[in-house]
Amino acid sequence: MNSTSLILPKNARQLFIQGPAGLLDVLELSPKEAVRGVALIIHPDPKGGGTYTNKIVQTIAKVMNAKGYICYCPNLRGVGQSDGEHDFGNGEVDDGLAIYDYLRKLYPELPFTLAGFSFGSAVVSNVAAKREHQQLLLVGPAVTRYNVVVPDPSKTFIVHGKDDEVIPLDAVYLWAGKYDMPVSVFINTGHFFHGKLVQLQNYLSRILVV
Repeated sequence: MNSTSLILPKNARQLFIQGPAGLLDVLELSPKEAVRGVALIIHPDPKGGGTYTNKIVQTIAKVMNAKGYICYCPNLRGVGQSDGEHDFGNGEVDDGLAIYDYLRKLYPELPFTLAGFSFGSAVVSNVAAKREHQQLLLVGPAVTRYNVVVPDPSKTFIVHGKDDEVIPLDAVYLWAGKYDMPVSVFINTGHFFHGKLVQLQNYLSRILVV
């Protein structure tokens, strides 16, 4: 567990949820209006510095907050102040399931959006395969490195950068073809959507349902 302090935005609070490997450090981001739904958003690979403060994670949270969703962005095992050690996506799915189940008890009647970026897409897609959800958002899915699944194509959105230098777009096309799924492609940007975060936010605001 890393004990470094965190400066939180005004709509945020840090909480700790019990997971299978110990306590999980979770960032809760509340909407300005009444809560209409819940979003669980998973960070990219911690081996590359991925945490819940990642810009794409926070961009997704801004979109969902604006739609009235309360957002939960966990640091999975071994990340930030979370207990445990990185497990290359295996134990992290169990972390995601534990957080989902905790949140479902808090919000039994509300719709859930599940989202992840890169490594987080693999984790959250496997959570979605085992739990009910309104929609699933996969940004830059790490299909060449992890097991990314699509449990229900009718509820799933895939977004990728045309010039992705980490996960080639052709590999995503091949993977998505197995599910007969479209891929939304952002031109002139790579894996981290540098220079395109505003466009990404605007696009997600249009496609994600309430």
